[in-house]
Amino acid sequence: MQKMILQVAGMSCGGCAAGVTRAVEALDGVHKVTVDLASGRVEVEYDGALPERELVAEAISDAGFEVVG
Repeated sequence: MQKMILQVAGMSCGGCAAGVTRAVEALDGVHKVTVDLASGRVEVEYDGALPERELVAEAISDAGFEVVG
């Protein structure tokens, strides 16, 4: 299992966290998504080389949030 950590701006409530979680969990290879609203940190656990960071960032962007780091 591998981990990817992203910094996401614009999340302010449980609904935001749920939206990001759903968007990222829909990607192939993702096993677990953990969102920390206070820090804006999103941790993605996945297997193998998929998904690529760009795909995860795009899914988060499509959900209405911005990956800033």
